[in-house]
Amino acid sequence: MEGFDIREIKNILGLDSFYLKCSIGIIGAFLITYLSIPKIIRVSYKKNLTAQPEKRSSHKRRTPNLGGTAVFYSVTIMSSICAYELFSTYIFLFAAIIILFFIGLMDDILVVAPDKKFYAQIVAALMISVGSNVRIGHFFGILGVELLPYWLSITFTVFVFIFLINAFNLIDGIDGLASGIAIVVCGAFIFTFWRLGRLNYPMVVLALTVIGSLLAFLRFNLSKKYKIFMGDTGSMIVGFLLSFMGIKFLNLFLLQYPSGTPVYHLQSAPAIVVAILIIPIIDTIVVSLIRISKGNSPFKADKNHMHHRYLRLGLNHKQVTIIMVSENALVILLAYFLRHTNVHLLLLIVLGLGLAFSLLPLVFMKKIKS
Repeated sequence: MEGFDIREIKNILGLDSFYLKCSIGIIGAFLITYLSIPKIIRVSYKKNLTAQPEKRSSHKRRTPNLGGTAVFYSVTIMSSICAYELFSTYIFLFAAIIILFFIGLMDDILVVAPDKKFYAQIVAALMISVGSNVRIGHFFGILGVELLPYWLSITFTVFVFIFLINAFNLIDGIDGLASGIAIVVCGAFIFTFWRLGRLNYPMVVLALTVIGSLLAFLRFNLSKKYKIFMGDTGSMIVGFLLSFMGIKFLNLFLLQYPSGTPVYHLQSAPAIVVAILIIPIIDTIVVSLIRISKGNSPFKADKNHMHHRYLRLGLNHKQVTIIMVSENALVILLAYFLRHTNVHLLLLIVLGLGLAFSLLPLVFMKKIKS
């Protein structure tokens, strides 16, 4: 019996196989997550696999934190079916996700030492950058730098993966924030990958499966009765996948025709990627600088994150999430309309706007006190 190919049913339904994959991918990921999470919640309470409120926590009662488990297997199942080309082209992609899943799951259940999580992230980043050659090999003229030496390309790529994985882990502090921003980020990447041709369609499907899974997760994460957190399992996997998409986005503008001319030209591509991921990036940078300025380790947990500052204004979780997700979307839109601006100028605009949003709650706090 011949194997089933999803492309075969396009003749029956009269649909392009790409749009069929998109539909099946996002709906399938949504349903798998939506149907799985209630069972995960029940098992979590039964086995006492819950996160206890801490001093710096913005939650008041113990809550299951294994939502990332559902995100993991819904995305991997549906993307391996509907975007199977990715796993054959990038042979270490699935293995890297598995590593992050298990170290994240161990941390959510048992609490893993930070250095062990760090080593796992390095291994995952090396597997995808060295093994599958997904790396940042060009600086697009930033500070006069063009092509990077191979060793420096790998080193910088690993740093970017680790930075963004932990950036998403750090913003996952209130209901809906990490998921909401990830959905907006995936939407921005989908728009670009879709516009730039059929070779990029598997990336579109991958991003859609992430969106489908996170939409279902949000239903429970924002619930009062059936609440669940993403946990390190979810935040690390989502951060890794968005890093992968960002690097693939950059590499789109390095492809060349046989004549040597670029297939797509966008010198400001690095600034666009920073804009797409601006809230996680700027929050991590600002928090690290605050900790260092106080003589603390940049890895020491505190309540200086952007969402903490908004919460101190008296806003609730949903209000803060809506504000910060909207800020991220606004920077993306601005960068898109200014995409033909000089890369240095656009980077300054994007980072400046991100910093302004980060400090905005402090300005309001001063006005309230005065």
